[in-house]
Amino acid sequence: MSSAEGTPRSELDVWWRIGRATVGLFFRLIFRIRFVGFERLPPQGPALLVCNHVSVLDPIFIAVGVSDGGRIVRFLAAAEAFRIPVIGWGLRMIRQIPIRRGVRDRGALDTAATVIRQGGLAGIFPEGRVNPEPETPAAGQKGAARLALAAGVPIVPMAVWGPQVRWPKGRPQLKRPWRPEVAVVVGWPTEVDGDPRDPWAVRELTERMMREIAKLLEEAKRQAPNRPR
Repeated sequence: MSSAEGTPRSELDVWWRIGRATVGLFFRLIFRIRFVGFERLPPQGPALLVCNHVSVLDPIFIAVGVSDGGRIVRFLAAAEAFRIPVIGWGLRMIRQIPIRRGVRDRGALDTAATVIRQGGLAGIFPEGRVNPEPETPAAGQKGAARLALAAGVPIVPMAVWGPQVRWPKGRPQLKRPWRPEVAVVVGWPTEVDGDPRDPWAVRELTERMMREIAKLLEEAKRQAPNRPR
């Protein structure tokens, strides 16, 4: 929805504002964050954000960047992350969507579909889980493509790099650099067209989005090299 002057209104409700002022500030203090290309995000209307997955912290960094533009995004994040002290509180505060891994969690997918139908931004990690070898994106699962094709909304590719320095797959690590660099890079929205029941259309879109994510990941690495200091 837009204001009388034609400028999109902020989607941030009171809980997002509180989360941005607490969780967002905390993460900006303990990480050096660079947001690149966020002007490419649709200023209003639905879209599906797709991103590589290097750490359980990824949804929070992305949400902080999106909220700087007055929008909110609800990512499908691993259900076990919601049980982690502080991190789980942060994910709940910004209303991320828990999804159970290893099962077909229709409830989580239905929630993401509802977000899109209502004109919002939903997000998904096509790799399905935190990648133990984050330098190269793993093969994408087909759920993201099916969701985008079924909803008929643009896909916005993204890449994140740096959170794995502090929290890779497994346990958090306390090591140099003490204040890691994190980069979140946004690509151009991609319109989609096809039948979500068509295996070829789903496979083609999945491969295309993963190629775009891989390109953006190289830029994210340049933005957040995390060289020893």
